[in-house]
Amino acid sequence: MESAEKKQEPAQAKTLNGDSVFRYLTTSFAFSIIVILALMLYEMAGESMPALKAFGWKFVTSTEWDAVQGIFGALPYLYGSVLSSVLALALATPLSIGAALFITEIAPSRLGALVAPLVELLAAIPSVIYGLWGVLVMAPWLQSTVQPFLIEHFGFIPLFEGAPYGVSMLAAIFILMIMVVPIITSITREVLLAVPQSQKEAAIALGATRWETIKIAILPYGKSGILGASILGLGRAIGETMAVTMVIGNAPNISLSLLSPAYTMPSVIANEFAETTSKLHASALMEIGLILMVVTLVVNALARLLIWSVSRSAKGGAA
Repeated sequence: MESAEKKQEPAQAKTLNGDSVFRYLTTSFAFSIIVILALMLYEMAGESMPALKAFGWKFVTSTEWDAVQGIFGALPYLYGSVLSSVLALALATPLSIGAALFITEIAPSRLGALVAPLVELLAAIPSVIYGLWGVLVMAPWLQSTVQPFLIEHFGFIPLFEGAPYGVSMLAAIFILMIMVVPIITSITREVLLAVPQSQKEAAIALGATRWETIKIAILPYGKSGILGASILGLGRAIGETMAVTMVIGNAPNISLSLLSPAYTMPSVIANEFAETTSKLHASALMEIGLILMVVTLVVNALARLLIWSVSRSAKGGAA
């Protein structure tokens, strides 16, 4: 008996040693991501210092951007990024929620199982493909059809003043809406699938119709997760580069009209970083990148927190 126990001890020690190595290895992989992120922030902050010292808070409040004179103000780019992203999200969220409800609650199971992967596949299309479609198909269509209609019937509203350029803030909003719909739809679908079946059955047992069941039992339960999905879509929209650059017109102006060309933070970085005229110019672009990175991290962290909260609630309800 003693000899058998002695033979088992080395095997157990070896197993424990392998488990420890695996745990430390995976832990180091996880923390390496945090280290890389911290290094990125550190390097970007260091490269942004010349612009930070030269302009301070005026950098985000000034509208003048003159690389020749060495004067840089990022307000038009901040304005373009925020306006295009927020309006795209306002259009995409209802459409995404409706699509997710159709897949999970209304469509037959076979049809829903077919549509769901197709929606997720749309999120995998490269942004440059969306941009090509936008500049070759959508922008000419907006210029010849939608924008003249808006000018003729709603031109008295500042949002629709101006000429039909085609490439404009409106084109950027539409392209961003198309790009974030698959993301919001996919996450909202997962959130709705987490709603306990007993909650739906209770509403039906009380005589609720399908719409009333969705209204009182499904949407309230998943509202935090749906909000998180929308914020994740906002993070994608804020950071989108190629597609927006190709359709927004790239004019550093602040205009109330959605028909005017505009600019965004990712677009100005993509267009000017390879052609910087001075160290201060490069530093100003790096500061825009730092602002964009911080905003994106905050938005995504908030979205993950909301999705985690609804997932935790679902597990608690199931228990």
